[in-house]
Amino acid sequence: MNEADFVALLVFILPMCFTPGPNNLLCAAHGSQHGFRATIPLSLGMFAGWSLLGVAVGVGTVFIEENEALFLGLTYIGAAYIAYLGWKVATSKPESVDAEDTERLGFLTGLTLQVVNGKAWIHFLVIMASWSTLFGTGFGGKVILVAVNGIFGYPAVLTWAAFGMGLSKIFSTPEKARILNGALGFSLILVAIWVALPH
Repeated sequence: MNEADFVALLVFILPMCFTPGPNNLLCAAHGSQHGFRATIPLSLGMFAGWSLLGVAVGVGTVFIEENEALFLGLTYIGAAYIAYLGWKVATSKPESVDAEDTERLGFLTGLTLQVVNGKAWIHFLVIMASWSTLFGTGFGGKVILVAVNGIFGYPAVLTWAAFGMGLSKIFSTPEKARILNGALGFSLILVAIWVALPH
């Protein structure tokens, strides 16, 4: 395993997982309304669905690994998208987590949400296109990659659930939001440059 590539992977995973998205915003809203414990089943469903989606995308990647031109194209597309996300994060305004629905959501909701979670699909397509061979070729390498993603990604939804509306207040402060979004966005742009460079 290339240690520099592993660090670049983590630099991609952490901002992608901790920045606002469907999972994080839903956990923040649910946590603020029902508390941390009541949000755990929802977050576990998200974790399961997220991981299953990652494995499914990884299986598809196994079939294109032998096509070097196609894989190289996906790598550059992934790098461009990471740069785009970095720019969007760095220039984004704070998001609101206000929610009127007070229904308690559970495991099944978190699981099925991933099917329509565009951020999750793009997340794993970029990871598999850019780092799919980090832990070796074949299915086993993809499972390890998804597991690493889960280890570092799951705390993100728990963090949003724990802080709930507290985090939304931090994001709604213009000065702090600019600093946080700028740092996360810049880190994603650096990862995009790293991915695009020949290894």
